[in-house]
Amino acid sequence: MGLRTLLKSTGVLAVGAAAVGLAGRLRHERATAALVADLLADADRSRRAVAPEEFAGLPDPVRRYLDHALADDRSHVRTARLRQRGEFRLGGAESAWKPFAATHHVAVRPPGFVWDAAIEVAPLVPVRVVDSYVGGTGGLRATLFGLVAVADPAPTPELDEGELVRYLAEAVWLPSALAPGAGVAWDPIDDRSARATVDHRGTTVSAVFHFEDDRIVRVTADRPRRLPDGRFESTPWTGSFGRYRERNGVTVPTEASVAWRLPAGDLPYWRARVTGIDHRPPIR
Repeated sequence: MGLRTLLKSTGVLAVGAAAVGLAGRLRHERATAALVADLLADADRSRRAVAPEEFAGLPDPVRRYLDHALADDRSHVRTARLRQRGEFRLGGAESAWKPFAATHHVAVRPPGFVWDAAIEVAPLVPVRVVDSYVGGTGGLRATLFGLVAVADPAPTPELDEGELVRYLAEAVWLPSALAPGAGVAWDPIDDRSARATVDHRGTTVSAVFHFEDDRIVRVTADRPRRLPDGRFESTPWTGSFGRYRERNGVTVPTEASVAWRLPAGDLPYWRARVTGIDHRPPIR
C-alpha cells in the first residue's frame, strides 16, 4: 500500500470514528436529558424556610450541623446541579484510577438524582456512565462511546436500595435535604453520630452520619454491591467528605471519596472535587 493510499485510509477511519463518537454522544445526551427531565418534573419547587423550633427534636449533632450548614433564612433547597472532576477505579485494588468529569442533578422531594459521567478509560476512549434514582427506580448504565452497553443491569430491589443509599449519603450537598420535612427520620447514637432513615416507594434505607466540628465528615452504611456474576451482596460502604466551603449561602463539602469495606481491606473506588454547584430555588 502506498503512502498516499495509507493516508487516505487513515483519514476515512478517523472520520468514521469521529462520526460514531458524535452519534454516540448525541444519543447519550438525549437519553440522559430525558431522565433529568423526569427527575425535575416531579420535584417540589416551592420555597419554605425551616422554623427554628423544627430542630428541637433532632439529635444534638444533627441540630448543630444544620444550624451551621444552612443559610440564615434556612430556606429549603429543592434541587441542585453539581459539576465534579475526579478519578474512578473500574475493578479491584490493582486497577488504575481513571479521570472523569460529571454532572450531578439532585432533587429532594421526591428523592432522586442523575449522575452523568464521562470516564476516560484510555486516551480518546470514553465510557459514559449514568447512575440514577428516579421515580423510585435505581439505574446504572455504562456505554462505550455512548453506543455499546458495557453495563446495564435490570431493575431490582437491590439496585433501588443501593441508589437510594447514595442519595441519602450525598444529601450533604443539599443540607436542607436532611432537615425536618425533607423525608428523613433521625435516631440518636451519641454526641458525634446519628442514624438517618429514608423510606420511598417501599424502599427503606439507613446510614450513620458522623460529625466533627458541626460538619459531616463520614457516612457509613450497608449497601448492596454488584458482584461480577450479577448478584448483589450487602457490603459495608463509607463516604468521606471534607474541604467545606460556603456556596450559595449554604456550607457544603467540596471534596469527597467513597470505598467498599471488604474483608481484605478497604477498596476506594471514587474520589472527586466539586468544581461548581447551583442550588434551586436560589438561596439569595
